[in-house]
Amino acid sequence: MTTEDRRIPAGPTDPGPRGVLEELADWASTMRLETVPQRVVEFAASQILSQLAAIRIGLRQKEGRRLVGALGAPFQRDTAQSARILAGVGAWLNLDDTAYAGHLAPSTVAVPLAFAHALRLSGHDLLRSVIVANECASRITASATLGPFRGQTALHTHLVGAVAGRLAGENAPREQWRNALSLALSAPPWTLMRGFVTSDARLLHVPAAVRMAMDACDAAAAGLTGAGDIVEHPDGFLAKFATVPLPEAVTAGLGHRWHTETLSFKLHPGGPGIDAAIDCAAELHSTMGDWTPDDVREIVVEGSLYTVFAARKAQPYLDGPRTPIGAMVLTTPYPVATALLTGRLAIEDFYPPALDRSERWTLASKVRLVHNESMTKTLMTGDAPVGEAIRQAGRRSAQWLRDFGGGDVADMPALVGELGPPLEDFTQAVKPTPARVEVHMHDGRRFSRELSIPHGGIGPDLRGRHRALVTNKFLAAGGPQDVAERWSSLERLRPEDLAPLLEKALAD
Repeated sequence: MTTEDRRIPAGPTDPGPRGVLEELADWASTMRLETVPQRVVEFAASQILSQLAAIRIGLRQKEGRRLVGALGAPFQRDTAQSARILAGVGAWLNLDDTAYAGHLAPSTVAVPLAFAHALRLSGHDLLRSVIVANECASRITASATLGPFRGQTALHTHLVGAVAGRLAGENAPREQWRNALSLALSAPPWTLMRGFVTSDARLLHVPAAVRMAMDACDAAAAGLTGAGDIVEHPDGFLAKFATVPLPEAVTAGLGHRWHTETLSFKLHPGGPGIDAAIDCAAELHSTMGDWTPDDVREIVVEGSLYTVFAARKAQPYLDGPRTPIGAMVLTTPYPVATALLTGRLAIEDFYPPALDRSERWTLASKVRLVHNESMTKTLMTGDAPVGEAIRQAGRRSAQWLRDFGGGDVADMPALVGELGPPLEDFTQAVKPTPARVEVHMHDGRRFSRELSIPHGGIGPDLRGRHRALVTNKFLAAGGPQDVAERWSSLERLRPEDLAPLLEKALAD
């Protein structure tokens, strides 16, 4: 269907009260890539290549192949179904990238990929679609960050990311943006941890949100209207999905505060709370010389409350090599033990035969996770995952902080202190998720590594070399060398060049 075919039919409409979502839609429907700083465009290009790697890896796993059996192959004739399959496999095993705020790429990259391929868009158009989708999805996610859902469980991220990723590619009119976004957010999914952690249901979570988003786009194109104030209304989205609602986050700094440049890139599987610990363990592998698990007395992993919180969610479901993958990627012992033994952590480590190796579980049994209060302060005073939300909330965040601190921190508001006003922009954004890994040997030797920002986490190091890091991720996922080499010219790719390049990027 062409862009002209999708225009709203003439006739009376009643869009209702104007809200922050409408201001966001007005900006998104008119944003042009030429207004985006080049550094942000380059981040988006890296994000797309990184997510293509995640999609490749997801398609290669048995669960991904089964999802293809259910939903069909990528780049099929049904473009909305293409978007759903790309979204689902790209979120598997936490290889999708993170930003302030949210795990964006399963929708903000997958949906633009599907529609860029179907509509024969250019590389310029694809980049614009991804950036617009990032900015919309991250802002809605940020408005509810101080609430019950974060990370992959925040499926409202993908309602917005999918709507924006599609409508940007279709050059949809402003009114369709307003209505599609508000219709999609009228019924946001509520994640149940039982299914998310223990079963393959998590493969359907993002596609379900994408399906709602696609229906909302079609409905808005046909003339259905939504509530323009659905985000901030007392009976609206934030009333149910935020403990401390931040409607101001939806429109703060539109056009100069680019959430896209807060992206952190996932270089190995696992929840973001354990990234630094895995990096530390991998570095220790190359410095400890010859040893066996029997030589190790104890492995102490110190981390922030973020890491401890994820581990507690996984704890009830741990059962050695029979642990569900959804729990395995949230916990610390097995991933750290594997990285310490092998110098890396890869998808294959979560499946037999690697998963069944007894020496890994012997070593994992010696891992002890310890909360480090100073690391929690470092986490909370960074920009992502929650620091900027705390700045925007100010004193309103006090009760949320107390609840998050629970019995681990006596006075979390006092620990965090005053963070000052919200950032003017994100050019110097950081995401510290610190960890220290210390290995105690029976003979008295100790080996230790500490890292504040994990490799791939947003900060000065990533800003200088994100292209190289994601290129290595793509190649390690089996991505073709010539695709990686052409990626630097993505913005200049013509429509007739982009579609076959995307097909080759995902070809087995």
